[in-house]
Amino acid sequence: MTTHPNLLDSHNSLLLIVDIQDKLTTVMPEGNAQDMLENSARLIAAANLLNLPIIITEQYPKGLGLTVDSIREKLSDKTPRFEKTGFSCLAAENFQDTLEKTTRKQIIIVGQETHVCILQTALELMQQGYQVHIVEDAVCSRKAENKFYALQRLQSQGASISNFESVLFEWLKNSQHEHFSAISALLR
Repeated sequence: MTTHPNLLDSHNSLLLIVDIQDKLTTVMPEGNAQDMLENSARLIAAANLLNLPIIITEQYPKGLGLTVDSIREKLSDKTPRFEKTGFSCLAAENFQDTLEKTTRKQIIIVGQETHVCILQTALELMQQGYQVHIVEDAVCSRKAENKFYALQRLQSQGASISNFESVLFEWLKNSQHEHFSAISALLR
């Protein structure tokens, strides 16, 4: 069976969690922050079931705090974590090497802020030939219009704008998948 090349494949996907940190999250609009946290956690749970690699970044954790507990507790101790001061994740030391070693070409991005770190990371990843999927209901910006225009810009540059449910079902491909029940339970 031939599928569209822009559909996600669990064997070629990587989940990138960008800067979901304590102090950043507290300044986000409450409803958007809650959606980001819940939907990111659902994607992490599915990625863990499907053995997808996960990479996490933290923007200047000395000042902005660590990754929020509700996300950190769902990650393995072996999950690569990168501290950064540059806004693009690719500016973090050893990030690019770690990404390349996974050999995954579909990068699913969640986190904050959409118009800064996510935008710059996505554009640089696309320039390097990665297929980028931004999960619109798992990203945040302090202002709704900043997120809106960042997503428009990213889409016009070739990023796919998706939502967490689409990502989950693209990873599964079929209701006969061995993890269908467990992953569909994440929707409740």
